[in-house]
Amino acid sequence: MSNTAAIPGPAKPADDEVRWPKELVLIPSLGRARTFTARIDQRSHDDPGVRAALRRGVGKDLDAVPFMHRYVASWLTDEQARSLDVQRAFYTVASLIAAQRRDQYAAAKAETSKKAEPKKAEPKNEEGKNEAPKNEEPKSEEPRNDAAAPDLLGDPVGRAEGTEPATAKRIPSRSLGHAFADGVLKGGHGAGLRESSAETRLNLLTRQSVDGLHRHLPGAVRQLRGCDVEIDWAQLLVDLCQWRHRSGAIKRTWLQDYYRALQADGERRAREHDADQADAVGPDSAEPEPEPEA
Repeated sequence: MSNTAAIPGPAKPADDEVRWPKELVLIPSLGRARTFTARIDQRSHDDPGVRAALRRGVGKDLDAVPFMHRYVASWLTDEQARSLDVQRAFYTVASLIAAQRRDQYAAAKAETSKKAEPKKAEPKNEEGKNEAPKNEEPKSEEPRNDAAAPDLLGDPVGRAEGTEPATAKRIPSRSLGHAFADGVLKGGHGAGLRESSAETRLNLLTRQSVDGLHRHLPGAVRQLRGCDVEIDWAQLLVDLCQWRHRSGAIKRTWLQDYYRALQADGERRAREHDADQADAVGPDSAEPEPEPEA
């Protein structure tokens, strides 16, 4: 019998050190996801036909949405088109964006804010007529060649990374957990979600498989948008693309963001309450010091 101690095998790598499956290489960057969602938002706002075609895909299987291919398929690379998870993510998010009320589109809000901006007064000549700007050559209008575009959304696959339309603002990403927290915080103004309802819905989503998540997501998004809660469509798209392989990390992020946002708001309100109490007491409200005895 040998006294030699058994040599332990190699230690298992930590979760963060495990090499990601090849599938995750197909995940779009957040910048490209923002470009896609912004273009879908813009087209859904501008064209009722596009909006109707895309919103008909809510909750539908990929084989049941032939009317969506014209607007979504060209955004997928050849590699992404071979991934069912990535395809479903693009189609699901596009349909959810189109299913919003027309006044909730980012394009609609940008249009409203633009109209609200005061117009700059044009310079007038001595006779009081508008004077043309100096040192500017007349612009020649060139005919548009719409036939060169592969679909109504332009040339998405050929678009360089990071080039985004005006509606795709560079903002910090916000998870779906943030969105549910925003819904609860709106409850203080009478138009939000009850905390118990939001928590139940969010926990339900985090327990789902890929199929279950796509099945429950339309109801959750409808609940949030019904309260006018903004959703980061690009971040949702990225999360959906990699749910099968990284659902644990994504669930943790959603729940942490939800509870941290509520905690931060609670601490803010506590500070404001303390400040109001201090202002109410003030130096004039302090009790007078007793006079010294004679």
